[in-house]
Amino acid sequence: QVQLVESGGGLVQAGGSLRLSCAASGSIFSINAMGWYRQAPGKQRELVATITSGGSTNYADSVKGRFTISRDNAKNTVYLQMNSLKPEDTAVYYCNANIQRTWIYRLYEYWGQGTQVTVSS
Repeated sequence: QVQLVESGGGLVQAGGSLRLSCAASGSIFSINAMGWYRQAPGKQRELVATITSGGSTNYADSVKGRFTISRDNAKNTVYLQMNSLKPEDTAVYYCNANIQRTWIYRLYEYWGQGTQVTVSS
């Protein structure tokens, strides 16, 4: 099986920074795209940022210029550096990965358990 374990959430004041990490482990042949999503209370889960295995990135307009996604392929880990945080960034942040488990090219989607990010005004 495969597990995604997130870390790095917490409480921070507006204008502050946090860095989220998500490590994938288990039966992994290779990892395709990885990403971060978030869900605020009463709202639908939304995309924050994604990164391909080659390093191409995509960001939600609301976080462009403030958040940076990166990955370490050797460690099967994706990061989200969040700067200039705003109260509206408060949400549970989820890691997502599309993983090839064997030499057969078939991708499985996995989610982390979520980590709370709270930004106080």
